[in-house]
Amino acid sequence: MNYRILKNIVDTELQRFEKISEEEWSHKISPEKWSRKEILGHLCDSALTNIRRFVVTQYKENDNIVYDQDFWVKAQNYQNIPVSEVITLWKSLNFQIVHTVENIPDEALSRTCDTTKTVPQTFTLEYIIQDYIDHLQYHLKAI
Repeated sequence: MNYRILKNIVDTELQRFEKISEEEWSHKISPEKWSRKEILGHLCDSALTNIRRFVVTQYKENDNIVYDQDFWVKAQNYQNIPVSEVITLWKSLNFQIVHTVENIPDEALSRTCDTTKTVPQTFTLEYIIQDYIDHLQYHLKAI
């Protein structure tokens, strides 16, 4: 399963993060755009939401688990937290995802979860796991 890919992504990115200065992490190209630090915070929030999806979907079919990304990033105030703390949180959450995903029984991968805010639409757990990794890689390119 994809948990090995995720662990490799985390290990590689942690090395790259060391080369980014606090100023670069905090720089915003405009007030309405996220800084690198806020993007990483968004990835922490995404990890939190997806851990819930990965666990709940194993025992509760079609639960509606949504995430309002802009509200979460603002509410968590990542811009004013030392980047070292955000990195540590991101690392811990993703290693927890690795542990969670590697323990999902194969038969649970076809169970579904509704991740939408409006019109219900369900996705399999297997799809949600892959989508999490794709989403992670997409945002890491912006850092």
